[in-house]
Amino acid sequence: MSSQITLALEVQSPDVSNQVRMKKQQEFKGFGCDGGNISPALKWKDIPSGTKSFALTMHDPDAPTGSGWWHWVVFNIPRDTRELAANAGDPSAGLMPKQAVQSRTDFGSTGYGGPCPPKGHGTHHYHITLYALDVEKLPLKEDAPAAKVGFYINQHKLADSRITGLYSRR
Repeated sequence: MSSQITLALEVQSPDVSNQVRMKKQQEFKGFGCDGGNISPALKWKDIPSGTKSFALTMHDPDAPTGSGWWHWVVFNIPRDTRELAANAGDPSAGLMPKQAVQSRTDFGSTGYGGPCPPKGHGTHHYHITLYALDVEKLPLKEDAPAAKVGFYINQHKLADSRITGLYSRR
């Protein structure tokens, strides 16, 4: 009997650890928060066969909205990409792969918007999820809302991997 090793997509970050408080540099700048709004550096490996592109989201399910809060939505990341530099979420920094699209967040703009939970609201969970997709491009524009992007991601997902950062404000 031969054993077969199955690799699973794995996302890692030197800036965010799973179930650990995120840094002030990742905190949003605005809405009463004064962080650096620097998106975390990310790396990934163990890419599933058939992957043609990647998508990335950051969602806070604890936001007091009834549906959470979308902090970062990126799609059409080329299949040969294996990392994003810190601050790639700033559209003006020019660090995101050219074909990638940073879509609209719940802040009403494109690009990364860091944690900024209401003061005294307790610890929020920030799910940073990388998706391997079976298509080169999702048929969406930059102003696509996060829910619509999520619909297409789930239609084309081969695998996903998540880091959950934590954040609170006193």
